Amino acid sequence: MTGGISLSNIAIVLDHTRYPENIGAAARAMHNMGISRLAVVKPENPDPIRIRKMATHAAAVVVEKMELFDDLEKALSDFNYVVGTTARLGGRRIFAYSPSTLAEKLIPISRENRIAIVFGPEDRGLSNEDIRLCHTLVNIPTAEFSSLNLAQAVMVICYEIFLAAREEKIPFVPRLASRHELEGMYDQLKEILVRISFINPENPDYWMNNLRHFFNRLPLRAKEVRIIRGICRQIDWYGKKCHQDAR
Repeated sequence: MTGGISLSNIAIVLDHTRYPENIGAAARAMHNMGISRLAVVKPENPDPIRIRKMATHAAAVVVEKMELFDDLEKALSDFNYVVGTTARLGGRRIFAYSPSTLAEKLIPISRENRIAIVFGPEDRGLSNEDIRLCHTLVNIPTAEFSSLNLAQAVMVICYEIFLAAREEKIPFVPRLASRHELEGMYDQLKEILVRISFINPENPDYWMNNLRHFFNRLPLRAKEVRIIRGICRQIDWYGKKCHQDAR
């Protein structure tokens, strides 16, 4: 690696993959581009023989170190920046980077932060619930047919990241809050904002999505998450104190 990006901080996460061959082919694509961390969430058929056959001997090290999870949120808990892949645009997927633009954006972030690139199931991609766990999205432009084979999509993204790794653009980005830290903050925010009637208790997630979009544009450092959570605790304490004093 001669540029600013840290490939060791990049991971590929495959969610609910249906075919073991796609896991193996994705591992091979990663290995070709210098990315070694692979996480697989609840695969439909994690047949090790079929996975290794497609990975080939060259990418065996990626398969051997592959991490298995039962839940996407747990798989992402220690990552500081999460990128979701999507073939569909519109609705909650208003904006998505192209692979090359995303790769440029990841150069400074990767220096001090663990980054996950998440791919959904072959037949339907990431759900809206999955998208909520992502800081941003990436879309691979195609002609008329938008659906790519999973391993092909992994290769396109990994290739652009590999190209960006060779460039000498290294602005500093400090450690960002992990997914686990962010979800704790969002849960606390939702609880306190419902309690003070700032958001509708009948559909709090609709309003929280707006806050998620707002914070994802920043994005937040771990220290800033602690500050926000401290403010929430102070609001909670003050509200209870006012209630007691009014008795």
